[in-house]
Amino acid sequence: MAIQAESEQVGRVTGLDGDFALVQVEGGGCGRCHEAGGCGGQQLTRMFCSTPRQYRVRNAVGAKPGDLVSIILPAGALGRYATLAYGLPLLGLIVGALLGDRLGGEHGALLGGVAGCLAAFLLVRRHAPGSAGKTGAEPHIGQIKSSGG
Repeated sequence: MAIQAESEQVGRVTGLDGDFALVQVEGGGCGRCHEAGGCGGQQLTRMFCSTPRQYRVRNAVGAKPGDLVSIILPAGALGRYATLAYGLPLLGLIVGALLGDRLGGEHGALLGGVAGCLAAFLLVRRHAPGSAGKTGAEPHIGQIKSSGG
């Protein structure tokens, strides 16, 4: 069984929001594109999103605007979030369509698929805010790389 490592991305703090920092990240993905086991997601991100992105992350280290920081995504969190965001709606679509087909043929499959996908989407929306508050499950600032002055 492979041990999952946490992902790290470097960004610059652009502002503060309570216990959170707004961090602008230029690159995409985890930064391991050229390492063994890297997925190449950074190249895909560059293709579809060329402008820098800003994220709101927990700021337990006290970073200030202008600081260059590392953002840490705990091991396994990305897989859990991807499964929740993509896998559950897909499963809802398939199960809903199969049930709808049994009950109402082709039209039932269409309606069942839409209903299953919608139900799964509502479950994702309901679960997502709760999972973000779990200790160790959300992205956070790991360390300040350099001070902004």
